[in-house]
Amino acid sequence: MSTSTTTKPPYLPKQKNQSIESLPSSNLSQKSILNLLTTQCTTTLQHLKQAHALALKTGHFQDHYVAGTLVKCYANPHFGSLDCSIKVLDQISKPNVFVWNCLIKACLDNNEPYKAISYYHKMVLADSKTNKYTYTPLFKACTLEQAVEEGMEVHAHVVKHGHNGDGHVRSAGIQMYASFGRLTEARNLLNSDGESDVVCWNTMIDSYLKSGDVGDAKRVFESMTSKNVGSWNAMISGFVRCGMIETAREYFNQMPEKDDISWSAMIDGYNKEGSFKEALETFHEMQREKVRPKKFVLSSVLAACANTGALDQGRWIHEYLRRNSIQLDAVLGNSLVNMYAKCGRIDFAWEIFEKMKETEVSSWNAMIGGLAIHGRAEDAIELFLKMQREKVKPNDISLVGVLNACAHAGMVNEGLKYLNTMKQVYGIEPTMEHYGCVVDLLGRAGLLNEAEELINSMPMKPNAAVWGALLGACRIHGNVELGEKVGKILLKLEPQNSGRYALLSNIYAKAGRWDDVAKLRKLMKEKGVKTVAGSSMINLGGIVHEFKVGDSSHPQIKEIYLMLEKIIERLRLEGYRPNSSQVLFDIDMEEKETALWYHSEKLAIAFGLLNTPSGTAIHIVKNLRVCEDCHSATKLISRVFNREIVVRDRVRYHHFKHGTCSCNDFW
Repeated sequence: MSTSTTTKPPYLPKQKNQSIESLPSSNLSQKSILNLLTTQCTTTLQHLKQAHALALKTGHFQDHYVAGTLVKCYANPHFGSLDCSIKVLDQISKPNVFVWNCLIKACLDNNEPYKAISYYHKMVLADSKTNKYTYTPLFKACTLEQAVEEGMEVHAHVVKHGHNGDGHVRSAGIQMYASFGRLTEARNLLNSDGESDVVCWNTMIDSYLKSGDVGDAKRVFESMTSKNVGSWNAMISGFVRCGMIETAREYFNQMPEKDDISWSAMIDGYNKEGSFKEALETFHEMQREKVRPKKFVLSSVLAACANTGALDQGRWIHEYLRRNSIQLDAVLGNSLVNMYAKCGRIDFAWEIFEKMKETEVSSWNAMIGGLAIHGRAEDAIELFLKMQREKVKPNDISLVGVLNACAHAGMVNEGLKYLNTMKQVYGIEPTMEHYGCVVDLLGRAGLLNEAEELINSMPMKPNAAVWGALLGACRIHGNVELGEKVGKILLKLEPQNSGRYALLSNIYAKAGRWDDVAKLRKLMKEKGVKTVAGSSMINLGGIVHEFKVGDSSHPQIKEIYLMLEKIIERLRLEGYRPNSSQVLFDIDMEEKETALWYHSEKLAIAFGLLNTPSGTAIHIVKNLRVCEDCHSATKLISRVFNREIVVRDRVRYHHFKHGTCSCNDFW
């Protein structure tokens, strides 16, 4: 870095009519230089270099506070000028602790932990005095670098120089040892001489929980003489991370005081467990406690709304954002787009997307994915092309959305084109998920041999998801021979996945191979495989009502069954007969028809007809793929009862209206 002052720096405004160049340098004090560095030289590298030149010109460069501030300013990651920070230190005669600390922190801020450690060694060799501010970033650097020996050496220096009692230093040391998996050393540091503040205790608790040591985490928590909200939150978050949602709830209920982080941790925990109904119930409880939700809580609740089809609750959150003038950043905007798309209102999702001021690639992906699951393949592809026109670079998730759109619409040529040109056009190497989308596309279109050939030609070993896509296609198209072959592969890959047994059983049942169905059921029993019951949810007034096959637990169950009988009678008058091939048991025809009528989505539809005004749409979320019989029945119900029925199954959306479905019977 040049220190020449012969070249005049470009014009830099200090005030309206004043530049650095025009300032009377002989009158500039250290305070003026520092003020210039901290107020006007934080936005551009050019301005900073002008101030650097002025510090040289005025003789303030060798001042340690000026030099250290220059080091910090050059370390701005947006400038990419860490080398300049290093050169500043190199040109200082006997830099003091402030300058060294600034450089160590600068290396860490620029994701160069090894350099931070290296310059600490130079600091020691220079016999420069350290202070407590030296060690916190050093411990973090050793953590990031997984530098065990260096970390222990730094700890020894901390003890030697008497900084072991500082809470921030101690907390960073505990985190470092925990990251090395050395929890004994971390605990010794916690219990060593000096006072450990609550941050240290919380760090120790979090470290135990991250390692899965729940017992010691509990013991540390119980041994704390005073527990603040952060300690409780550390326990709850840790239990959630360990998949112990019920234990997390127990601690949550015991909290003497909760903050927004407590509520968010609990709601996030339920979301991660797939307990979206409980997540919404927790949010309702939060509202009853008059706790004002913040952005990160609202984003989590929107995710729960998306997964339960809770459109009314999602719209309430949207309105809350408007009323409180909360700007839609990329995270909240994406959450709203995702919620509306998954709640069946792709029109609202599009409106939000169009109004978003901040969009990232994830925003485009959310909208493309939403269009895909609604079967609007052409719109999804057009948006993908618009994304590129607006200079937003697609990523691998963007291509997953486009390929899914092609699969849901049977656009074979387009899907193959995108797969084959991904690397060449977009610089994205196809992953397992991309191949899985195209296997699904070929399979849905009945091109089963081509799908199998694609699997065999993949550059990686196919996983269960890829084979599962082909097995699903075999069921749709009744290919027993290939289905049996693929099914056996899947049972070896995922012997505890009940869905694989169900698909293969369905293939055997449609072919009338009841002995094979019985063998599969016996195998499941021997292996202890539990079946996943079909369930359907409908959200009314913020309350999620869930129904399962043959369910009798709902308070309105008698009225629901009476309504179901009315539906059956009306459909029979229209000439409808249940599709008995969907039943996986060798029973007589009447029993098969009865079994089909009590599928979960039919119960949910009956409940919806009972409890919503005439002419309004009914929204249902189902955990499994809609069966052929329920699909046919729902089309007819939409016409006979003059209702729009929106069903989101495990794969996509179905908009039933006037006796037709948006999927055009291709799903």
